[in-house]
Amino acid sequence: MQLEEYQQYYQDKIILVTGGAGAIGSILTGTLGKLGAKLVIVLDDLSSAARWNVPSLSNVMFVEGSILDEVELKRVFFERPELVFHLAALFANQNSIDHPETDLLVNGLGTLKLLQYSRLCGVKRFVYASSGCSIYGSNAPLPLTEEFMSLHLSTPYQITKMLGELYGNFFHHHYDLPVVKARFFNSYGPGELPGQYRNVIPNFIYWSMRGDPLPITGTGEETRDFTYVGDIVDGLLRAGYFKAAVGQEFNLASGHETRIIDLAEMINAQVGNGAGVVFTEKRKWDTKSRLLASVDRARSLVGYEPKTPFKEGLQEAIKWFNNHWDKIDQAARFGPGISSAVRAMSRRQENTNEIPRNLLPGKQVRRI
Repeated sequence: MQLEEYQQYYQDKIILVTGGAGAIGSILTGTLGKLGAKLVIVLDDLSSAARWNVPSLSNVMFVEGSILDEVELKRVFFERPELVFHLAALFANQNSIDHPETDLLVNGLGTLKLLQYSRLCGVKRFVYASSGCSIYGSNAPLPLTEEFMSLHLSTPYQITKMLGELYGNFFHHHYDLPVVKARFFNSYGPGELPGQYRNVIPNFIYWSMRGDPLPITGTGEETRDFTYVGDIVDGLLRAGYFKAAVGQEFNLASGHETRIIDLAEMINAQVGNGAGVVFTEKRKWDTKSRLLASVDRARSLVGYEPKTPFKEGLQEAIKWFNNHWDKIDQAARFGPGISSAVRAMSRRQENTNEIPRNLLPGKQVRRI
């Protein structure tokens, strides 16, 4: 395959990827390794990811540690990375409500530390993973464009994701650090584990493969702009190369809406789960009935063009679950917390005197 110029750029480069064991980070790491990077350093504390998800390549170095740990930061920056992709974060909204102080430490102070080390080491490009689902607030006109930002945010995660952008602006303007802010929208695809604080798609796939009804918080008419992980990774590669991106923020999205009820029905149909859906109360912080992003700025600045149809991307995610089911099932954790979706599943188990299936030996799983 003929590589494009922005892909060739990463050959022989030393690159740091924080959060590189997660879904986006692992795909990015593997892509950089295969593009011929001299060294890809992954820094991840595995708080919401698994070691086996990190690509096993000769030019990938995995460091288990926190972005708050000075020892580990010195260790990875000793390698003199030329580019930093900062994807590590305490994810996401409900997690930040349950653990607001940890959210501030990781997403606020952790980002500040990465920026400080990047400045001191002369990093040539710092790409920050922001969240378009967070910083626009609830009342922004659709499709969401980069000019609109809100101070009326509904979770600590949304606040600290904006804080990361503001720190990035400061380091760019004051220290001339080449910072790019990529705003992700509802990423999905291979590599993302299910769990109490994870995204709707891996959780829906997990529950569907177990034969459970899929819990919908709200009416099901709510929409999201689901973006395939491969498209986001391509956007990140472009963000790390094109000069026009420096100092800018832009959406990485699909530019299409999908209703949650349609998502649930598609997953159940592909998996072969006849349990249907159940409806539960909407979460107080979930104030957005629709999400749809414009990708015009990303297209103009870096040539970003999402290419993966939603149904095709969903098939790839389900295939990944099938191929790694035993590891995924072992890693999945659904504590009680205060998530209404998780509470709905817990109540179902209590009402039917059902033992949680992740504790059952010899479980029956729908594979396709």
